[in-house]
Amino acid sequence: MAYQVLARKWRPKTFAQLVGQEHVIKALANAFASERLHHAYLLTGTRGVGKTTIARIMAKALNCETGITAEPCGVCSACTQIDAGRFVDLLEIDAASNTGIDNIREVLDNAQYSPTAGRFKVYIIDEVHMLSKSAFNAMLKTLEEPPGHVKFILATTDPQKVPITVLSRCLQFSLRQMTPQQVSGHLQKVLDAEQITFETSALPLLGHAANGSMRDALSLLDQAIAYGAGQVEEAGVRAMLGAVDQSYLFDILAALIAQDGTALMASVETIAGRGLSYEAALHELAHLLHQIALAQTVPGALADDLPQRANILAVAQSLTPEDTQLYYQIALHGRRDLPLAPDEYAGFTMTLLRMLAFAPASPVQVNLISSPASPGQVNLASAPPAQANPISSSSQPRQASSASVVASPQQVEPSHTPAQPAPSIAAASISQPSVVPSPVVAQPPAAADEPPPPPPWAELEATDTAEPIRDDAPTESHVFVPTPVAPAIPEPTQEVAAPAAPDAEPSHDSAPWHEAPAEPIHREFDGDWRGLLGKVKLGRAGMLAQHAELASFRNDVFELRVAAEHRNTATRDYQDPLCEALSDYFGRPIQVKVVLGDEATDTPAAQTFRERAQRQSEAETEIQNDPFVQTLVRDFGGSIIPDSIKPYDRTPDQTH
Repeated sequence: MAYQVLARKWRPKTFAQLVGQEHVIKALANAFASERLHHAYLLTGTRGVGKTTIARIMAKALNCETGITAEPCGVCSACTQIDAGRFVDLLEIDAASNTGIDNIREVLDNAQYSPTAGRFKVYIIDEVHMLSKSAFNAMLKTLEEPPGHVKFILATTDPQKVPITVLSRCLQFSLRQMTPQQVSGHLQKVLDAEQITFETSALPLLGHAANGSMRDALSLLDQAIAYGAGQVEEAGVRAMLGAVDQSYLFDILAALIAQDGTALMASVETIAGRGLSYEAALHELAHLLHQIALAQTVPGALADDLPQRANILAVAQSLTPEDTQLYYQIALHGRRDLPLAPDEYAGFTMTLLRMLAFAPASPVQVNLISSPASPGQVNLASAPPAQANPISSSSQPRQASSASVVASPQQVEPSHTPAQPAPSIAAASISQPSVVPSPVVAQPPAAADEPPPPPPWAELEATDTAEPIRDDAPTESHVFVPTPVAPAIPEPTQEVAAPAAPDAEPSHDSAPWHEAPAEPIHREFDGDWRGLLGKVKLGRAGMLAQHAELASFRNDVFELRVAAEHRNTATRDYQDPLCEALSDYFGRPIQVKVVLGDEATDTPAAQTFRERAQRQSEAETEIQNDPFVQTLVRDFGGSIIPDSIKPYDRTPDQTH
């Protein structure tokens, strides 16, 4: 007898033998048991999940000699002939090769005749989405009202291509992809029944490679048995599938964690030596990073029989969740841009080097970058190291950026050396010939009987805690900041000497240009929580503020109430930035306390939602009461589509 492949030999013959489709089996079994039979069924799902198998079992359940039953006997003439493919009243049509209207007309002409041997004449149309538009139109009437002895069972892998007029005439059942655990468990039963020696660790590899298809899994099992000369071994399965234990992926992640560029490039050479595709390597790397993210966030979601599970858990503990998300996104973008690279090697290496170069900012850095620098703080991030002259040259332009690293008070404290005179503007301009300051208006000399004005840094020394300078705060500037200009030929500038004062403190050699400090900002809260949020730069803290209801405010303490459904925004990751933003706005320390409640109905987000709903209702009422619209509806048979009505948002300066 000729060898029969496992996919055909182990095709289920009853509903009880099906794997992973319990939701479909239960509905069909109950329908057959109560004889509530529909005239047309549509089975959808990817390849190898059991569409044709279920259709044949349904044909046996309809024509079994024991009667209409959910458990066909499998031994009567009807059941055996259906299993052998010889039942005269079962017609299987391949719509992929019979797409025309003539093929469908032939089927429909024969449908009017009574069955020859069975109880029902069953038509199984596989890949029904391949039929032409005219073929679909030809079968609509028969599909809607077929003769009582005709049953249609349609199967497709692409239900989106089936016309809606056909879908509405059928009972639709969507078949799921099988999990790797279900596939490997079924393969173990098949190997035990076939009495084939196997290693248990090899079955999960086949289960994951099948990608949810039981037919693919059985075909791979056939191939693995042939590869292993009658045995199924893990090493043989790995070699057959090309999954060379994926150690190179963990080598890449280890090099990224250690920030070792040499080891990273060595792993790239390892991939080239194994003859693997760089596109496939990026695909596997993204898949591995997804599993690592699952292990970091939801450890229970990681399958126990997953290959390399121990290595995945080890990397998940060494890699931060932020880095995992960043590497995953870079891998996706690198795979997308791979065709645009000069070659696959360059595209793959640049993707890995991008992972090595980029790193997500920490919350502390984000807060420092988003907050303005105080007058007494030095921006070390924007200033180049070891720069003696404070005026920037043409090769290093002066940049006004927010402080990301704040120097300690000892670093910004001016040196007091009476013997050193204040440097003049001319000296500064001569030391940097490539920068010409803008004209400076000299201050008139002070009267002899009046004390000289204090230097601009005197107020800084008298203030213990410097307040941040904001755009809306009044400022008083005693000196002018030069505008950097890079002319082709430097021109000499006129020296403007500052008036000398016998008791004035010397200027700073390291920083001759200073802006006068602003007056301390002290704002008061008027009780309008929603209005306050529109004035404060919140950033990510806005998620907490928008879903929080102001419970009370006293002694510079905001007590907020957050509904239980938004408890994820009430963590310290959102409270601390909100507290810092409010403190910066009011100019004094502000505390935030968050209380979880059953509901919070007066939040800014809820108020915005109610206002939008009110505007939408008013807009719909205005449209429905409009005389012109009423004329169109009354005289021309028009209709109003509610979803197309959008309220017009007026700006404050609009009155009509």
